[in-house]
Amino acid sequence: MQGERKTVLKQQFKQNKFKIYLAGMMACTALQVAHAAEEQFNDALRSANDSSTLEQYRIAMQNDALGYYPEYWSLNSNLAFQPAANIVAFAQRYPQSAMAEKLAADYVEEKVKQADYASAQPVLQYVTNADQAENCAVAQVRAKTGDVLVFAEFKDVWLATNAQPEACNGLGRMMLSSPLMTTQDRQQRLYAQLRAGQSGQAITTAQSIGINLSLAQLNQIQANPLNYLWSAPKTNVSDYAYLVYALGRAADTDLTSALQSVPKLVQDVPADVQKYIYRTVGYIGGTTVMKNNFNREVLQNFDASYGVPFSAEEAEIYARQAIRFGAWESVIRAIDSMSVTQKQEDRWQYWLARASEQRNDPQSKKAAREIFQRLAMAGDDYHNLLAKDHIGQKYNARLDNEQPSSSDQQRLNQDIHFRRAFALRNIDAPAVYTNREWNWAVRQAYLKHDDGLLLAAAKRATEMGWYDRAIYAADRTEKKHNYSYRYATPHQAMVVSHSRNAGIDPAWAYGLMRQESRFVTAARSHVGAGGLMQIMPGTAKLVARQMGETYNPAALSDANTNIRYGTFYLSMIHGQLSNNPVLATAGYNAGPNRAKRWQPDDQNLSADQYTESIPLNETRDYVKNVMTNAAHYGILLGQGPQAIESRMPMIPTRATQ
Repeated sequence: MQGERKTVLKQQFKQNKFKIYLAGMMACTALQVAHAAEEQFNDALRSANDSSTLEQYRIAMQNDALGYYPEYWSLNSNLAFQPAANIVAFAQRYPQSAMAEKLAADYVEEKVKQADYASAQPVLQYVTNADQAENCAVAQVRAKTGDVLVFAEFKDVWLATNAQPEACNGLGRMMLSSPLMTTQDRQQRLYAQLRAGQSGQAITTAQSIGINLSLAQLNQIQANPLNYLWSAPKTNVSDYAYLVYALGRAADTDLTSALQSVPKLVQDVPADVQKYIYRTVGYIGGTTVMKNNFNREVLQNFDASYGVPFSAEEAEIYARQAIRFGAWESVIRAIDSMSVTQKQEDRWQYWLARASEQRNDPQSKKAAREIFQRLAMAGDDYHNLLAKDHIGQKYNARLDNEQPSSSDQQRLNQDIHFRRAFALRNIDAPAVYTNREWNWAVRQAYLKHDDGLLLAAAKRATEMGWYDRAIYAADRTEKKHNYSYRYATPHQAMVVSHSRNAGIDPAWAYGLMRQESRFVTAARSHVGAGGLMQIMPGTAKLVARQMGETYNPAALSDANTNIRYGTFYLSMIHGQLSNNPVLATAGYNAGPNRAKRWQPDDQNLSADQYTESIPLNETRDYVKNVMTNAAHYGILLGQGPQAIESRMPMIPTRATQ
């Protein structure tokens, strides 16, 4: 009996083994089939302009997570000639998907170019994440199909004089013919265009309020604006327009002479024209700091222009000029000139509090403290951390480390948006598709307030070494946070060792690296900077020479070399720039000579004022982000509670260097 039992057990064991083997083979085959289907994406992409081949791929890939791409490419290849029904059908077949939204947005833009607003209208509901150009195209369609009140949402576009997408220029022209735009609105637009030298647009705007300007006269003024200013007539509204145009052209080429001419120009002209004259030199002086440096007269002209409406851009430039010179009443006036939405942003609330606390009355000081307290509780970004410092509250030493549940991780496997992103990553598809799908998946989870799904995505991406996307997901949680995903610490031994060897804080090095590359080892910028610390080839050659090494361009792709060179260079410019981390951070991004040129001339400046007045948008945001990152990394690296201001000492004058 016992022998028989042994035989039966043996047979069962063999059968079970076979079943396990068979299940394994089937799973492996299924994976291979799925992977093979995903691999077809790259082949189909190479055939994106061949409709018959795309149709074959559409059929072959129809059950795959990436199966909608062949149809997307087919529709996109002749988008301008598609009926709206085809776009709507695609959007309904793949609801709330990344490529359906992109197809819809691109379709609306195409139809606006053709002035075919009726075809675009049914597609509008599928455009849910529009960029600036798409937003302007959508607004045009809304206006042309009956929603004239849409114009109230686009005053910034109406008043913008910098380069804009054509859809936004078209929207501006459309607004010009709307009775909803008042005479004051049109006058404000006219003077902004004249100041910017936009003669053709200015002539059209002027005509809408009964002012006739001559293109020949504008061209003659442009040839020698300063000469015109000395004898400019001031008898009617056309003369005032020519005056502002000439002053704008003169200030653009010779700000000093233009500023000197202002007292004479404001004589014998109406009060509102005087203010637009002051605004012209204030605005141009405030936007040409890179060329003309900081000038107190520019702020004085902004102050004198107070009383006529400010555009969003003008108000920000006014505020930054006032912050630079510690003109706190001017800061308050500038913020008061902003729209309700604009002035409620954390940065302007912070500066409103900074300015209000300078007043001597208890009520202002109380209001300032209330703003600081509110900001301190609202988050852990740059202005929140600064606000904590102002109320004497150090940044907490305990950072959340929430983990996704097993249910969250299971839902991640089932989420079609994340499945597409991971599938594209697995087959090394072009980053433009991979990142779009990932960012879209994150957005959908964020809109649903689904912190668990975001954490599951961040966890998996971190485990894959896909740090930039992990950070993107972890940054968007609302209540459950994981700072080890949000502030990743790859290559920690190297970062700490090389930072200490260079004599700099590893938390600062990490903060800079996170901002530079999001830990993408192969990252390359449009100007040629490379690797984790985005080192320019010229900088790398300099560092190699300083370190007594032979420069090898291939070595920059090596994490160890990149970190070693980057920390050495950061230490080097830190020493050149008064051992000031804020100056060195600005110098790392914009070049040490620029960082030095932005230092004050006459007296030391607080680091937050220096940072806010940096004239390059990219560098200004860069310094804020690096300093914020460094505070977080300080905690993660065991440095205890953080005060961001301890990383931001006073900025010395250039003379002290």
